[in-house]
Amino acid sequence: MLTTTDQLPAALYSGADVRALDADVIAKHGVPGIQLMLRAARALLATVAGEWPDCRELQLFCGKGNNAGDAYLLAALAQERGFKVAVWQVGPAPAEGDALLARQRAEAAGVEVQHWQDQPLTSGVLVDGLLGTGLKGDVRPAFASAIAAINNSGLPVLAVDIPSGLCADTGCVLGAAVCADVSLSFIGLKQGMFTADARHYCGKVVFSDLQAPADIYRERPPRIQRLDFGLLMDALPRRNRLAHKGHFGHVLVVGGDSGMGGAALLAVSAAARSGAGLISCATRKEHISAMLAARPEVMAHAVESPGQLQPLLEKAAVVVIGPGLGQLQWGQKLLAHVLASSCAKVIDADALNLMASGDFEHQCADVIITPHPGEAARLLQTSTADIHRNRFAAAMALRERFQATVILKGAGTIVADEQGVAVCCDGNPGMASGGMGDVLSGVLGALLAQGLPVSQAARLGVCAHARAADLAALTGERGLLASDVVDQLRTVLN
Repeated sequence: MLTTTDQLPAALYSGADVRALDADVIAKHGVPGIQLMLRAARALLATVAGEWPDCRELQLFCGKGNNAGDAYLLAALAQERGFKVAVWQVGPAPAEGDALLARQRAEAAGVEVQHWQDQPLTSGVLVDGLLGTGLKGDVRPAFASAIAAINNSGLPVLAVDIPSGLCADTGCVLGAAVCADVSLSFIGLKQGMFTADARHYCGKVVFSDLQAPADIYRERPPRIQRLDFGLLMDALPRRNRLAHKGHFGHVLVVGGDSGMGGAALLAVSAAARSGAGLISCATRKEHISAMLAARPEVMAHAVESPGQLQPLLEKAAVVVIGPGLGQLQWGQKLLAHVLASSCAKVIDADALNLMASGDFEHQCADVIITPHPGEAARLLQTSTADIHRNRFAAAMALRERFQATVILKGAGTIVADEQGVAVCCDGNPGMASGGMGDVLSGVLGALLAQGLPVSQAARLGVCAHARAADLAALTGERGLLASDVVDQLRTVLN
């Protein structure tokens, strides 16, 4: 059965885990490997028909592994149905196993397999069956040349299981990778298809379990989940008709050093639009007038010292600290005071940079930290490139280091919390603009203030923020502003 992007399973697996699931189907349930390949080929043909209904020509690129076997059998099925078929062999042909048997069946069906020699690609749908989940090092030159030709062709591309050259575990490109329009994943969704570089290379992700028995999944529970916005929204209760503002918590935003008042304004605006009952802001005196003019619902306070902050902390249920906080003495003193308090906390932006450079430790369990890759690198004393190389590992390392719920922002935002690790599949490139993280912090603060447990608040907040951005981007990604996302939060959370 094929599922579309909106209906994908929640479970995500490493490449090794998917190969183990595949082996379980064969060994424990007696399904021959060639039969699984035939099921994959049928699913691929159905995907071609669904995505490109006018297509009558396929050009298939094959390596020597199981992905190639799927592609060979697709070629045979397509030939039998009157498609014009060209199969390009890159590197050595399969010499054993099911992939060899698949190639032999294709040739018996009249499919001609030719060695790839940089032929021009001018027509049809291209099918990528070059490399699979077992790829470890960088793509070898012959495959890199074929990948470049595929990507430069301008033709539609269907990836078999995963785009060749993309790491199934991390989503990073291993030297070169096919940029697919559609990726049809089999048996189990690969965790690397939803974060890092994968968001650019996978295109639309569809899935077929190849009729795998349900018990193989029970025996190998997934380590990572896709976030499901619908299920997360179920945790946000409908409001009692007798409710008043005191029922929905008090959020205090601490930030906005000189010249950075906009960050604090975005955070308080997002908290207000996400349903917090009361919102206060501790900021520099110079920002008060502008903040009250833009958001009169907020109680804005000029704060110059920890002593002035303390009465506000005593009234707050949740503190959001970091938006526009700066890294000077003012921000340092306020951060130390907030971290010593027992309030639930959302720690973002400059507060994270200060924590990375100084001796700051939080004192309570209900803490969410929201680093982007640069901040994560500083917190873990490594490089941004190292964070990107394995975002899942980085998120788990941050959770271990800070004993907090971690939101590692980026394409395919990752949440690491007491429930495990999860990835958000919503969001768009329009979010690559200033202030988006400030908005997320405000959303998180509001959800915590409304009584959601820290894990649920983090997961729902990430999804709601991304969904609001996707709604705002319906009129275009370029020029999308953080304030545009704020304007959509009320719709998304209702």
